[in-house]
Amino acid sequence: MARTTPVKKAWRSLAWLAVIIAALIGVNGAGVAFADWSWTPKLALDLEGGTQIVLEAEVEGGQTVTGEQLSQAVSIIRQRIDASGVSEAEITTQGESNIVVSIPGTPDKATLDRIQSSAKLEFRPVLRTEAAATSAVGNDGTATPTPNPTDAAAPAAPLESTPSVSPTDASDESWITPALSDQYSNFACSDLDAEGANVAPAAEPLVTCDAEGVAKFVLGPVEVAGSTISDATSGLVLNSQGVSTGAWGVNIVFNREGTEQFKDVTTRLYGYGVGEVRNQFAIVLDGKVISAPSTNAVITDGKPQISGSFKQAEAKTLADQLKFGALPIGFQVQSSEVISATLGESQLLSGLIAGLIGLVLVFLYSLFQYRLLGLVTMASLVVAGIVTYFVIVILSWREGYRLSLAGVAGLIVAIGFTADSFIVYFERIRDELRDGRMLVSAVEAGWKRALRTIFAAKAVNLLSAVVLFILAVGNVRGFALTLGITTIIDVIIVVLFTHPVLQLLATTKYFSSGHPLSGLDPNALGAVYRGRAQFRSPVAEGARSGASKEAARRQTIAERKAAQLAGASSGKSGDKNVDGKDS
Repeated sequence: MARTTPVKKAWRSLAWLAVIIAALIGVNGAGVAFADWSWTPKLALDLEGGTQIVLEAEVEGGQTVTGEQLSQAVSIIRQRIDASGVSEAEITTQGESNIVVSIPGTPDKATLDRIQSSAKLEFRPVLRTEAAATSAVGNDGTATPTPNPTDAAAPAAPLESTPSVSPTDASDESWITPALSDQYSNFACSDLDAEGANVAPAAEPLVTCDAEGVAKFVLGPVEVAGSTISDATSGLVLNSQGVSTGAWGVNIVFNREGTEQFKDVTTRLYGYGVGEVRNQFAIVLDGKVISAPSTNAVITDGKPQISGSFKQAEAKTLADQLKFGALPIGFQVQSSEVISATLGESQLLSGLIAGLIGLVLVFLYSLFQYRLLGLVTMASLVVAGIVTYFVIVILSWREGYRLSLAGVAGLIVAIGFTADSFIVYFERIRDELRDGRMLVSAVEAGWKRALRTIFAAKAVNLLSAVVLFILAVGNVRGFALTLGITTIIDVIIVVLFTHPVLQLLATTKYFSSGHPLSGLDPNALGAVYRGRAQFRSPVAEGARSGASKEAARRQTIAERKAAQLAGASSGKSGDKNVDGKDS
């Protein structure tokens, strides 16, 4: 089989790069045509403006909000917003009880729900309800339809609020006092938000409604808290045969404490028998019942599934809220208003001008240092810029990324990092030319030496970007993201463009002959020898005066010693020949 030549490899690499660029343009074009995308990236809060939401804390009577609770709430809200795909948001505290959330652009309802919903999840036993159970939870965590009769009407009794008999557990009907029964009878689901069900005491029964405001419930005290959830994911509900039902649900995984508590609850409820009201338990989110399944088995693995009339987006929102934890306190929206950009287009223009100046300086330096070889540097930077631009645009419209001024700074810094790769490669080629190699072999040998150095340097850059992205928040993460993206693209461009272009240029007469303006002139570089073990012949002093200083400056210590040893060896050989002739 014939060996692949460097020229064929070069064209193959360039073809792959063309495919990558075409794919990026095609993906973005499809998004513009079918998904309401744009050819420009979304801008962050500092460049475009957005929406500012002020959340006011809600607590039970007589309690105060602590700084620790506000800090924890800020962290949870930030995680929720990041999970929704919205980036570059700003979340800060205001005063002693408020949180200010600033989001780029106009947020949708799902994002607003993520922000203001406390996601206070509780599992309470059902004591009384008008609604029939629409689902059941078994030991496999799946939900299946099951009928359930409604409970009998509450008996008439004096309006006493204290149980006459101490309840033995959370399902004990002794919790239903005359006052609670009257409250249940006169309760209006339309007044649910005003009743403060989301801040109800966990150790007392609760009168509430479902999320749709249709069915009323009397629930016992909290038996399993949402804080015992270790993970939550959304997915399609499967039946007992493992076939999708087409409905969306939320899969919950409890920690050890929650697993034991949920096991005890389902053990007791299962004993009441399917069809009884007290066989049900209510899954309460922010004071509203989102599901009240009956218990058809004892769940021992701590992995139940919440099912109901969820849409995909609703299931994902709930899973994210539960996964990142419930807010330590409840919040209500105090105000919501549109805010203008903190920096604006002028700052963006200034950043772009700074980037352009950086490119021009790199271009001038490349021409001064590498002559026409510097054009390869500029071409590589242009191609890298095209790839980076379309990657940023796709991330913006597909993943919700927004370009901030810090992100622009990351792109500008990347110009220097990208140019470093080309400089390392060019210097390795020049080293090989100084050792007497022809240009074609110098390109291949220099590439092998340069690639290890480039990979090591880019690995450090990428590691720094990843650590910064994980540990930082806000705009600094945008800087880290663009820095990481450009680092990866830099390696791709060097491999698929810069090296192939030099492989092709090495076969041209202009560069292979070592033209002085090519930047690859062996004489100007101070080559030590030419050919196989043949040191270069001395040239006239006047002819080499221009190159001698360059050669002396660029020779390594090892090369100088080799040249000195070669000169000494030639001198000794000449002495012997002279002595032989004289004798």
